[in-house]
Amino acid sequence: MVRPLKWACLIAFTAGTLPFAAQHAGAQDTTSQDEGLPPAGLGSLRQADIAVRMDLGNVQFRIMPLDELILRLLAPDSYSALRSLREASDDEIRQSVERFGVTEPVAFLVTVFGMQDQAVFDPERLVIISRNRLFRPIAILPITPLWNQHRVSQRETAAAIYLFENGIAMLEPFTVESDGVRSDQWERSLRRIERERAKIANRQRKP
Repeated sequence: MVRPLKWACLIAFTAGTLPFAAQHAGAQDTTSQDEGLPPAGLGSLRQADIAVRMDLGNVQFRIMPLDELILRLLAPDSYSALRSLREASDDEIRQSVERFGVTEPVAFLVTVFGMQDQAVFDPERLVIISRNRLFRPIAILPITPLWNQHRVSQRETAAAIYLFENGIAMLEPFTVESDGVRSDQWERSLRRIERERAKIANRQRKP
């Protein structure tokens, strides 16, 4: 059974109203020496640059990875907001996947936007195809109360964190699919991601 997360954090970051300290926590954290990860606070990408959008007619899905490797390429405010969201959900994530024997799940923030009144969506039908392997969510953690209704009106938003077992290659093209609609938009996002990684690497090499 999925237990809803506290959803105020999502409302805060979409509205840009996180407390000052929370907004700038990631921007100040430039000392991390995590292998393979760029320092936090040097990125400039927008959330839209790493989001996959799918228009299903009645609703629009936006799928955004919460992988630290990708998040660190975001501009400081966006990085801090999404990192705070991920950290706030750590306990729920661990409890939700431990029964599947998964220790390092792949997390995505999925947002559903209503394009018409009383638009119905089926959250279980969203899947990811990576390296010719189909990944179904092993857990879905609702963030907003509307999510459990599986219905949104025009301009309403519902959001949840999707958890998949490890194996989705974040630095390779993958496909997102729901209700017969497919999106390969991640391949385009990868070009922005690679340019940003190169730009950060160049900045680090400069004396």
